[in-house]
Amino acid sequence: MKERKIAIIAEDEFEDLELYYPYFRLIEAGFRVEIAGVADREYYKGKNNFKIKKDVNISDVDPSDYEGVIVPGGWAPDRIRRNKNACEFIRGIYESDKLVASICHGPWVLISSKVVKDHVMTSTKAIRDDIENAGAKWVDKSVVRDKNIITSRNPHDLPVFMKEILLFLS
Repeated sequence: MKERKIAIIAEDEFEDLELYYPYFRLIEAGFRVEIAGVADREYYKGKNNFKIKKDVNISDVDPSDYEGVIVPGGWAPDRIRRNKNACEFIRGIYESDKLVASICHGPWVLISSKVVKDHVMTSTKAIRDDIENAGAKWVDKSVVRDKNIITSRNPHDLPVFMKEILLFLS
């Protein structure tokens, strides 16, 4: 049986809960979770100083090897969105109708990956204009699933965010 893999994209100043909660929930559900880093270093540090070790470089990943990708929030998405390999990876996952999930400021990366147009999404209110200017409809809900894109607003939404992700992957 083929191993079921999910990538979580990391960069410094990720929102700690938004990375670690999905990481452990997916492992509990039987997935292999790989931390795909965008910078040339071994560890990334979250906003609350928790560190996570990179498993793979984003430049070395192939969308066909993964069932989905999660982009946590924090300030990391502002750096991740500028990485061509990260955007190409997300676009490849999206175009294969696999899971593309993001929370809080994470949709910034989806915007730069050019996958949000004509979708309904949520996020932190701070990037509502960015989502709407990219051609998506923004709504204030704890979780939104539109085709293969799942989005949530903040760490308080993590339980429903993960419930929807696991439902999508089942």
